Amino acid sequence: MQNVLPQVAARSTPNDTLSILREVFGYTAFRGHQQAVIEHVTHGGDALVLMPTGGGKSLCYQIPAIARQRMGHGLSIVVSPLIALMHDQVGALHEAGVEAAFLNSSLSGEAANGVEQRLRRGDITLLYAAPERLTTPRFLAQLDLLYEQGQLGLFAIDEAHCVSQWGHDFRPEYRALTVLHERYPQVPRIALTATADALTRADIVERLQLENAQQFVSSFDRPNIRYTIVEKKDATHQLLRFIQHEHQDGQVQDSGIVYCQSRRRVEEVAQALCDAGIQALPYHAGLDRAVRQHNQDRFLREEGWVMVATIAFGMGIDKPDVRFVAHLDMPKNIEGYYQETGRAGRDGQPAHAWMVYGLNDVVNQRRMIDESPAGEEFKQVMRGKLDALLALAEATDCRRVRLLSYFGQSYMRDGVAHLRCGNCDNCLHPPDIWDGTEAARMLLSTIYRIQQQSGITFGAGHIMDVLRGKTTQKIEQFGHQSISTFGIGNKFSEIQLRGVLRQLLAIGALGIDGQAFNTLFLTDLSRAVLKGELKVQLRASVSSPAERKVKRTTSLKTIETQLDEPAQHRFAQLKAWRAEVAKSHNLPAYVIFHDATLAAIAQAHPASLDELQNIAGIGVKKLEAYGQEVLRIIDPAA
Repeated sequence: MQNVLPQVAARSTPNDTLSILREVFGYTAFRGHQQAVIEHVTHGGDALVLMPTGGGKSLCYQIPAIARQRMGHGLSIVVSPLIALMHDQVGALHEAGVEAAFLNSSLSGEAANGVEQRLRRGDITLLYAAPERLTTPRFLAQLDLLYEQGQLGLFAIDEAHCVSQWGHDFRPEYRALTVLHERYPQVPRIALTATADALTRADIVERLQLENAQQFVSSFDRPNIRYTIVEKKDATHQLLRFIQHEHQDGQVQDSGIVYCQSRRRVEEVAQALCDAGIQALPYHAGLDRAVRQHNQDRFLREEGWVMVATIAFGMGIDKPDVRFVAHLDMPKNIEGYYQETGRAGRDGQPAHAWMVYGLNDVVNQRRMIDESPAGEEFKQVMRGKLDALLALAEATDCRRVRLLSYFGQSYMRDGVAHLRCGNCDNCLHPPDIWDGTEAARMLLSTIYRIQQQSGITFGAGHIMDVLRGKTTQKIEQFGHQSISTFGIGNKFSEIQLRGVLRQLLAIGALGIDGQAFNTLFLTDLSRAVLKGELKVQLRASVSSPAERKVKRTTSLKTIETQLDEPAQHRFAQLKAWRAEVAKSHNLPAYVIFHDATLAAIAQAHPASLDELQNIAGIGVKKLEAYGQEVLRIIDPAA
């Protein structure tokens, strides 16, 4: 493929980053911190970049890589754990006219040798490599040679949270990346992630030796995402209703991702969706590699598919038109929740983050922490992170404010901090609140008296049975029908008591011992509740917005519906043409052009290449490759 970069260089100074943005990628202005990051790294500075999914992280290393190569600094290396997605990332750069390649285990020996030869010749601008490949003696020897020749321009470490044991996706091989600073001290490094709390951020800095790096932290807010969290009753049925009410319109279905905790559950839910007429595919580590790749390719390259997956799926997914992310099981922590929900709405159009959760989710997650072989310090941190997510789920105030607060940020609108976002379930449908303090004190008293009588702890179901006065074989076996709190809480339903237990766990007034069969125990805060010093406020148990048949919250064709009828026709024609081009290039359609670019073309109805090149998302290479054909599609009579 011919490289158009020399043509671009002829029109701009070698490190004119704004010209690169316009002529290579087709955009006229940077967003947020992009320009500050790009200028800093282009001129040799180290950087740690925290930018939400869809915020334009890739340009923060792609543009410096192009600029530094023009300045004579040579090749840039992108460290990425995403072997399955490198093909599409490199393909997208080729479409923009940038010489890029990848080295990973999917290549044959002959193909890998070909890439290495191009590497030595200086024919590559960006090379993507997995961390385990980067630190092999063979690869380091090649980097040594390039370094001696002054031809190593930049190291970009993507998904940098993988280096931290506190992060939600720790990968030990990332720890070896300290070799980059030690072996090539003059080469700037940029580490990027969409999600890291203060603890994880500090760990990234220490592990990657980025103490002198400038940190660029963008707002974590994704204003186009609507957050909804509902109580789990029949999760599969609730999911079906959610998709049918919110993300189906006749034969048109939105693309979405559904996360489940276990492989078996993934299979069950995918089948249930298919049985209900919803296009769904499973994805988990237990599937054959070829099946996983086929399902992932279909999800990325076609519209209207729902991927049902474990967390093995998702990191680096660039599909812009994912309209919803649903969780049928509670994630491990807020970072995981934020990272996974962030895969919705990358195009900036309305999207939905929907989750069902219940007491068993909390119990299971706590058990996994307690039973892990990790040290006690690590377990304590993980418990704290789980508690923070539970507090978010139990919250009766704004979800977005809570979420941003966890990352040390305020919810800002028009430069002013606000306490309500207007785009989460609690803001749109404020829950009815009831005072659960009495029920909480009864539950805690029951736990205390049972432990006092029997000398051992019991689980939630047994405690609730005692409080509600249910006579079971287990209660009679231990004589718990004789304790003073037996039956005094029979006015409370099991659903209400489960809500009280979740809230007590959320505020730290109750603990779960995962190593003792998930039994409940009192904490220091339990005393404050028992004395009436700490109130327990709970949301009333209500059905989800989907079950209450509220007005749809997302639009299936958000961009298209903003166009008039002739423009909608042009948009449809352009999408059909794009699908054929993408198929012939073996790439996802959005790599050719984003929907927003096609919609802008359809709206503007350009009559010439000069008019077409003013559309955002059309760089020099794409104008050259597709310009005449696009003009023919939108005006076949011309």
